[in-house]
Amino acid sequence: MTFPFAMSRRALVCALLAATASWAQAQSIVMSSTTSTEQSGLFAHLLPAFKKASGLDVKVVALGTGQALDMARRGDADVVFVHDQAAEEKFVADGFGLKRWPVMYNDFVLIGPKADPAGTKGRDIVAALGKVAATNAAFVSRGDKSGTHAAEQRFWKMANLEAAKGAGYRECGCGMGPALNIASSQGAYVLADRGTWLNFKNRADLVVLVEGDQRLFNQYGVMVVNPAKHPHVKQAEAQKFVDWVTSAAGQAHIADYKIGGEQLFFPNAGK
Repeated sequence: MTFPFAMSRRALVCALLAATASWAQAQSIVMSSTTSTEQSGLFAHLLPAFKKASGLDVKVVALGTGQALDMARRGDADVVFVHDQAAEEKFVADGFGLKRWPVMYNDFVLIGPKADPAGTKGRDIVAALGKVAATNAAFVSRGDKSGTHAAEQRFWKMANLEAAKGAGYRECGCGMGPALNIASSQGAYVLADRGTWLNFKNRADLVVLVEGDQRLFNQYGVMVVNPAKHPHVKQAEAQKFVDWVTSAAGQAHIADYKIGGEQLFFPNAGK
């Protein structure tokens, strides 16, 4: 006569486990973001503070910006944190995001071997790429639709070298960290975001060769995915992240993140 009770107890346990899993899922959001925010170490610094403030976990999927936006278009993310303003504005205009909020910025830098065989060193990124092409110097492009790749493509276009980047040009179809590793092993040039570069340890003889050009400005934005496109999106929870990262507390945490005393990102929410 104990069998029905055993069955009901098992059913109760299963129900409790399902409820617990459902509650845990409700206490988290999925964020599609760039490899630079992940590989720079920013999220490891930022997200514990957000969880303390909100009780929410953030599950980060780090991809190139283009892939991160595609993931959000499919409804596989609740919030997007990327760095290609033109693509972000199109994402919102097409109805996939509710609003774009500026969050922070840093800059791109041209990295290359200390000997600088192409003679790129200076403050002009377009002139530098012209020298890379003219000397057929080894150059590693991410080639992954990322924000960094989009910026690099703009600079090649400015140099009128979209179809003539030199014999040393190669696309890896990879993230920022792997691209830097390839450049390090091959003594090649590579365009990088400064945050990932500062957190990169395997530098060999690579150094920053081009910086300070205003065209190297690198702006990051955050957007909640539109629930009108995907009703399962956790809009309220995602908005909590947006509100926090653009608040005084979130902006202070961004400013506080430093490596070797050097600040990696500069907050500029609302600007």
